[in-house]
Amino acid sequence: MHSLNIFCHEFVVAVSFVACIIGLLLLWDGQQQTNDVEETERILFRMSFSYWLVYCVAFGLEKTVLPNWECVLMTLKITTALSYFLTFSCIVSLPLHKFAVHRVEE
Repeated sequence: MHSLNIFCHEFVVAVSFVACIIGLLLLWDGQQQTNDVEETERILFRMSFSYWLVYCVAFGLEKTVLPNWECVLMTLKITTALSYFLTFSCIVSLPLHKFAVHRVEE
């Protein structure tokens, strides 16, 4: 049962890796936004997708690196944790930014 949960998590990370790439491609826009609010939201979305992409890559490398390479494994674990928290902070910042802009408009 425990190995099934690990496989499920690895599958979800692999699917979210592909979803992040698709999300970044959808957000790729060559023209400049005239509205600062829209540009800030677009940047926050890009940052959250990029940080999660770093998480997925670090998680995948952590699973494939040989267990006797302790310093590399520790670095990957730190990278995974930092990218996870940065993704969380970007996702939390999106509604806070919308709330702040809405508050200024009133």
